[in-house]
Amino acid sequence: MKKTKSDETDLLVMSIVAGMQEKKAKSIKVLDLRKIKSGFTDCFVICHGTSDRHVESIVDSVEETVRKKRKEKPWNVEGSERNEWVLIDYINVIAHVFVEEKRNFYAIEELWGDAEITEFDDVL
Repeated sequence: MKKTKSDETDLLVMSIVAGMQEKKAKSIKVLDLRKIKSGFTDCFVICHGTSDRHVESIVDSVEETVRKKRKEKPWNVEGSERNEWVLIDYINVIAHVFVEEKRNFYAIEELWGDAEITEFDDVL
């Protein structure tokens, strides 16, 4: 059976989540934008770390996990100079890794409040 674009997107999302969980990212949420007329991506995966170093390790883990599981590299990575808000762009899925203060300030989940949101429990 042939995989659809939606199946591929879901597999990429789960690989990103796995990379985040590997480094104990906090408050992981997936915002599914496919039913919204956003036009530029299918999903956001959002989390935060407890420090800039934690953010850096989460970003590294996401890139490594996706490379191993999906054989994909990000199209673009922005914000890794300061590690306060790093955006990892896989075109169909964009991962946002914040420090908690910046996540609360920008409140992306609220901006996209009409998205279908899936929350993941924190890994202890």
